[in-house]
Amino acid sequence: MAKTRIKKEDDVGRYVEALKGATAVVFADLAALKVVDNGSLRREAEKSEVGIIASKKTLLRRALKEAGIGQVDEAALSGSVYMLAARGDQIVPAKLVAGISRKNDKVTILGGLLESKWLTAAEVRSLATLPSKEQLIAQVVGSIRAPLSGLVGVMQGNLRGLVQVLNAVKESKT
Repeated sequence: MAKTRIKKEDDVGRYVEALKGATAVVFADLAALKVVDNGSLRREAEKSEVGIIASKKTLLRRALKEAGIGQVDEAALSGSVYMLAARGDQIVPAKLVAGISRKNDKVTILGGLLESKWLTAAEVRSLATLPSKEQLIAQVVGSIRAPLSGLVGVMQGNLRGLVQVLNAVKESKT
């Protein structure tokens, strides 16, 4: 049954809302996924605050224009296009699709958007190799903490040395 104009306008509105509300978007061809894998991907995406929307290419192109995203490689959007839109961590949708594509070679990354800038499939794959936001924060905190720990160790060494000298003076006086 063909979609009515109203249904198509609703779909475009839903796509525009997802594009504008997303911190990052990954476009992928997930049609080759088995039902079990599709279900596990959707559960994982829900935990990670990533919405998955199966989109019609013509309506998606219209939604991209309405959202003000003009520099999209429309030739890359071939096959069945699924949009994974992150509302939180920007790297999560790329990691999800990259993980599934390692298990199933028929799943392909078509491209993505990061801060309204088009990313090629290779750039999305490289984005997936980055550590998560929490890991990056932990690395920064560790970098800040390391010199402070060294300073505390040096200060404790000086204090230990002073205590040893005072003990030696005490031993010599008795």
